[in-house]
Amino acid sequence: MSIFEIIGGFFILLGSIFLFLGGLGIFRMPDIYNRLQAGTKATTLGAMSVIFGVGILQLEDNWTWILKAMIILIFIAYSNPISSHALARAMYKSKRYPYIKSTDDNMDAYREINDNQSKEEKS
Repeated sequence: MSIFEIIGGFFILLGSIFLFLGGLGIFRMPDIYNRLQAGTKATTLGAMSVIFGVGILQLEDNWTWILKAMIILIFIAYSNPISSHALARAMYKSKRYPYIKSTDDNMDAYREINDNQSKEEKS
């Protein structure tokens, strides 16, 4: 067993744990915003770890695998947060507000901004 197999296996195991926790977070969270955060944060790190682990495992045979893995990692690092933000913004604009346990109406700072913008648009 080579050092590449040990390091690659570690990253694949770590990524698998994060992917599992991301799926569990999506299942357990109360609203779309918490689910989106749990899914995006954990699956980004999980997918990046698994892909990096596969790249490390293939280092003995072919060095171009690690370059391909790095390109994929850069793409994931840019695309996952952007898509998460777009989904959260679309949900907020469709008036699906975050789940808030508190009875305080001032908990959602963006609601005030949206209310003011809609009043300006009507006049």
